[in-house]
Amino acid sequence: MTEESRTKSRGAEDLSCPPPPAEQERPNPGFYSTHALDRAFKANLARMTAGITPAGLASVYVEWLAHLALSPGKQVELGEKALRKSLRLGDYVSRVASDPAASPCIQPMAQDKRFAGEAWQQWPYNVIYQSFLLTQQWWHNATTGVEGLSPQREHVVNFVTRQLLDHWSPSNVPWLNPEVTAATLQSGGMNLVDGWQNVLEDWERNISGKPPTGVELFRVGENLAVTPGKVVYRNRLIELIQYSPTTPQVHAEPVLIVPAWIMKYYVLDLAPGQSLVEYLVDQGHTVFMISWRNPGSEDRDLGMEDYRRLGPMAALDVVTTITGQPKVHGLGYCLGGTLLSIAAAGMARDGDERLASLTTLATQVDFTEAGELMLFIGESQVSYLENMMWDQGYLDGYQMAGAFQILRSNDLIWSRMVHDYLLGKRQPMNALMAWNADITRMPYRMHSDYLRTLFLNNDLASGRYQVDHRPIAIQDIRVPVLAVGTTKDHVAPWESVYKIHLLTDADEVTFLLTSGGHNAGIVSEPEHPHRRFQMRTQRQGEPYLDPETWQQIAPEHEGSWWPAFQRWLDSHSSGKCSPPPMGSERFPALEDAPGSYVRQS
Repeated sequence: MTEESRTKSRGAEDLSCPPPPAEQERPNPGFYSTHALDRAFKANLARMTAGITPAGLASVYVEWLAHLALSPGKQVELGEKALRKSLRLGDYVSRVASDPAASPCIQPMAQDKRFAGEAWQQWPYNVIYQSFLLTQQWWHNATTGVEGLSPQREHVVNFVTRQLLDHWSPSNVPWLNPEVTAATLQSGGMNLVDGWQNVLEDWERNISGKPPTGVELFRVGENLAVTPGKVVYRNRLIELIQYSPTTPQVHAEPVLIVPAWIMKYYVLDLAPGQSLVEYLVDQGHTVFMISWRNPGSEDRDLGMEDYRRLGPMAALDVVTTITGQPKVHGLGYCLGGTLLSIAAAGMARDGDERLASLTTLATQVDFTEAGELMLFIGESQVSYLENMMWDQGYLDGYQMAGAFQILRSNDLIWSRMVHDYLLGKRQPMNALMAWNADITRMPYRMHSDYLRTLFLNNDLASGRYQVDHRPIAIQDIRVPVLAVGTTKDHVAPWESVYKIHLLTDADEVTFLLTSGGHNAGIVSEPEHPHRRFQMRTQRQGEPYLDPETWQQIAPEHEGSWWPAFQRWLDSHSSGKCSPPPMGSERFPALEDAPGSYVRQS
């Protein structure tokens, strides 16, 4: 047996079961079988809890209740608040009885559109939703400011309580929602019949593994991911796509895009007119795109180092060989940006100067403030996910969906339930929704690697993350950096993305903040309505600006951020040249874009 195979064998053993107790030379009889039983039980339980650990949530609530029980002052305060809110509601009821247009006693939050309709302002629905909002506010008070409860645990109990309350919102109850009752009376109940048909159809598609209704209208290579190009390289993890030039001259330095492996790459080549790839090619850039393979059980031992080595590092070798250019603009999206930042830091440490610039889209390299997603990333949750991945060797995209949907439950769960099931309508499918339904998997080891090293331990920002068995530091990245954040990002909050200012010694760091969310804010074509962005460059030696100050002073622009990004790329390019060949003798074209890997289900 070779040393490599022995290493792989040891790695597989490490993944299948925890090590035996250190004080014992040999584990007790039954040690491995009992732990295998634990893993099997938790793996099956996880499939029924959307991948969210009930033990972790239970421990948080027990801790909150214990601290609340030991805080009589807080209990008195909550009693007083309950009394005052009851009086406020009573006063509102008396006012609205004589004046139906009386101002409400509490306003919904700006992003809460559940009660915006005119029907909600009529008796008795106005009193119902006002009572709900006051109750919601009281529970917020009850789950915050409890002495002795850590901020992290407080955020968890507050967040989960908010989700439970949203479940019982009057907007979700047919007989308490005036829009549903009006539709039921008007249609003679046919909205509920149509809604029930939608329920059955969604249930059947879900249990049979079919995508949501309407996805069949969108097909990769036909109306999605259609920018012309060739697959010029393939290994067990990636295909590399080179896109065909559309201009007689191109910028000398090519652009290599590293997308996230959680979803398919073509969010950046969505559809004609909505493709960042198409836009850059039309502006005279030579663009290469990594398309990740959808892993299976046989890939369970692929880790983050494999993704770095077989992903951006392998792609860089191919790009420089085909183009003959010594420098490449690197662009990474979400976790692809994190991986590219890891690769860039490793390259800087080792004196590899092939990067001309580094652009990251909705990317974090410091995970201490990674938003509400961190509420689901603790030792209990990570261990639970590892158990869920244990028997199949990967984490399925459908098993990840639970946490992401809960982050935006009003938008992704409850509003859809009201629209599709209570009103009996269907929201038309669009290209971005179809891409979002194109689920991928993640190998066991890689997913465990990045959850533990990046989220739990924050090794990358702390200088402990290792590449080739030696630590790297983001500080070593000296090429020009452009970091893009989005204002409504639940996955990578822009304040967290902004932390790149504290971690790199680059001569210049440009930060761009655009309106929209994690995906929609990035897919922001020039014709997209209602888009705006701010952009400012921080040069080495200038004093640090905190995110709030930056937002106050950074110039604001109307429209898409894509043209500003293209101008930034242009300013960091060395000039124009003839387009490179499509592939080379060493790396010939294998097939037309979008290739084979993106079509894997």
